[in-house]
Amino acid sequence: MARAGITADRLVTAAAELADEVGFDNVTLSALARRFGVRDASLYSHVRNLRELRARLALLAGGELIDRIADAVAGRAGKDALTAFADAYRAYALAHPGRYAATQTRLDEDAVTPELLAGSPTPRRTADITYGMLRGYGLDEPDLTDAVRLLRSTFHGYCVLEAAGAFAHPRAVQASWDKAVDALHAALEHWPRETPRQPD
Repeated sequence: MARAGITADRLVTAAAELADEVGFDNVTLSALARRFGVRDASLYSHVRNLRELRARLALLAGGELIDRIADAVAGRAGKDALTAFADAYRAYALAHPGRYAATQTRLDEDAVTPELLAGSPTPRRTADITYGMLRGYGLDEPDLTDAVRLLRSTFHGYCVLEAAGAFAHPRAVQASWDKAVDALHAALEHWPRETPRQPD
């Protein structure tokens, strides 16, 4: 590919493809330079360093993930919304392992410029859709944050274990997934709401 064809967006898209092929941790500027048929130095006019590239990749993948979730939950509420949310999350994580791994990294404040964040709706949109779905269960803070952490840790743990082939029991993996979502729905419906502290 000609050097003139490289842009920051094309570089990040190539990084996403590479992540799915070889793993997020193996995405390097050198590997991308080889992919484009240029020297490493040619990429520094598009990204400052590897940390910025990975931050851009995380925002790209996070946007793809929340787009799929938003499409899945549109017009749904309660258990239907939770199931659609969960299934879209799992489908993306299994289909795009490298991209998904990028979404689980904490954005490096030194790598993410205010301009880059301002140009990406991903963090705010992810929060709006996730919290909006959970508000359907009548939750408010701090229970909302606790519920988000429960869902994220459950979905993430399940997907990582499934992708690694760690579920060896003959019980169908899909059946266990469906049961896990049922259990989450029950937990959300009967959430142990935090009682506000009374003044002394």
